Amino acid sequence: MKRAFLSIVLCLIIGYCNAQKYACFDSEYVLSKISDYQQAQKRLDQYAADWQKELEAKQQELEGLRNAYQQEAYLLPENLKRRRQEDLRSKEQEVKTLQYQYFGVGGELDKKRAELIKPVQDRVYNALARLATEKGYAFIFDKAGNSTLAYVNQKYDVSSQVLEMLGVSAASSKQQGDSGKADSQKDSKGGMGKEQSDPKKQMRDKDSKPTLNKMKR
Repeated sequence: MKRAFLSIVLCLIIGYCNAQKYACFDSEYVLSKISDYQQAQKRLDQYAADWQKELEAKQQELEGLRNAYQQEAYLLPENLKRRRQEDLRSKEQEVKTLQYQYFGVGGELDKKRAELIKPVQDRVYNALARLATEKGYAFIFDKAGNSTLAYVNQKYDVSSQVLEMLGVSAASSKQQGDSGKADSQKDSKGGMGKEQSDPKKQMRDKDSKPTLNKMKR
């Protein structure tokens, strides 16, 4: 009896899911066509580069003090040694605090991201909500980034419709998107190219590229 009941429930669930309309879109593609997003990302990258430059200057200053102490330590009396060691510890803590202030969770970079990037994400989310309502979609999946979708038939890709909802023409913005991509690649080879080895990367979550998973549900 229990098995029969579970079978009925399973059939109802499968029937319900099959009756739903669904679609997908590519958030990275959509965002690449929005000039406001490209400008916001460029500003965010500049903030991060400036803060990283400041941190590197502080770190170099600390290394200079440490090297000077190591060279002079054998000449210093114990009281001066302790004072210099305390100064070094204080300087190290200053660098760590500044690093967390800029790149830690809830730090300045996260605040700037919310200020600059989130408004564009909200516009995309609202466009998705309007499209889902108008077309009767129960689900719209994001196939960008770490998507778990193994296969997507392109006829169900509504990225262009999302852009239309946002008042953006994919064709007319192609040149602008390519330019933004080139700028992004140039930035990645410049000051931000150190991101892989910088300690700030350990303090930050994620991929900076927003996907539907990072938008409002």
